[in-house]
Amino acid sequence: MLVLLAGGVAGGGYYLYHRYDKKVSREALLPDDSDPGAKEQREENWKSGPLNLLLLGSDSRATEPGGKSPIGERSDTIMLVHVARGRDKATIVSIPRDSYVEVPAAGAWKGGKNKINAAFAFGGAKLTATTVKRLTGVSLDGAMIANFASIHEMVSAVNGVDVCVPYDVRSTFSERVWAKGCHDMDGAEAEEFMRQRYEVPGGDFGRMYNQQLVVKAVIAKVSKGDLLSNPMKFDNLLVTAAEALTVDRSLDVRELALAVRDIKPDAIRYATVPYTSAGLRTPAGSAVQLDRAKSAAMFAAIRNDTIDQWLAAHPQKAPGS
Repeated sequence: MLVLLAGGVAGGGYYLYHRYDKKVSREALLPDDSDPGAKEQREENWKSGPLNLLLLGSDSRATEPGGKSPIGERSDTIMLVHVARGRDKATIVSIPRDSYVEVPAAGAWKGGKNKINAAFAFGGAKLTATTVKRLTGVSLDGAMIANFASIHEMVSAVNGVDVCVPYDVRSTFSERVWAKGCHDMDGAEAEEFMRQRYEVPGGDFGRMYNQQLVVKAVIAKVSKGDLLSNPMKFDNLLVTAAEALTVDRSLDVRELALAVRDIKPDAIRYATVPYTSAGLRTPAGSAVQLDRAKSAAMFAAIRNDTIDQWLAAHPQKAPGS
């Protein structure tokens, strides 16, 4: 979505920015920060430093694919988006939603250990941001919520995507089976594929990986296809992307788009916070135990803008491999 918004600004300047900015929703997503030093640091980061943004995936829909039981809005996807100081590459780090971490007090919640996605239920995006900052030590320069259900419309807007899967995936919503290999998917199929978490290697980790595969496929289709030279198609895609976003009130979308405009699809890396166990028994239910040493080293690399070097030294494998 960042790449698409950047394309809108680069392709038509202020007019396009103004058109799509009006379609982006705005809310207070970050906690109030009265520390003048922190505010000055954020301003400096936007001018010349690396950027760290919180991206939450909201999954608001009436029913699961296949007519399953109704469910409400939830935050199933928690990501840190790190834009390098040179503004020429980015790393998107997924934090497992069931990570067992310290969640600060908010509302009726008295504080303590819980799954990280419980923070959204207890205190919305603000508490999630506070939880992520305390977990990682990474200061946040902005925050966004993306309605992940919109991926259906985005895939349709690019006339389908080619998704290459490194393992077999069987749908729990239909009779579909995605064998290891590449598959042409329309919007409905891509959405169904991204929602799988039971018949995929690694469970939730496989689901996160599948999400990354589809997002990469959309970006690749935009960069290689005729969308950039087809105003109507590109406008439809940008409108879909913009309408799927809610951004923090302090976040300047035009400034963000300009900051990422030089990032190419192959300069975006995807990673997951290292963990030691995916079946930790806790009062909150089965949870994920993060690897303290490795996750601390990863977070330090994000803070120091050396995450590329850290990932090169600690390559991550696809679930089940």
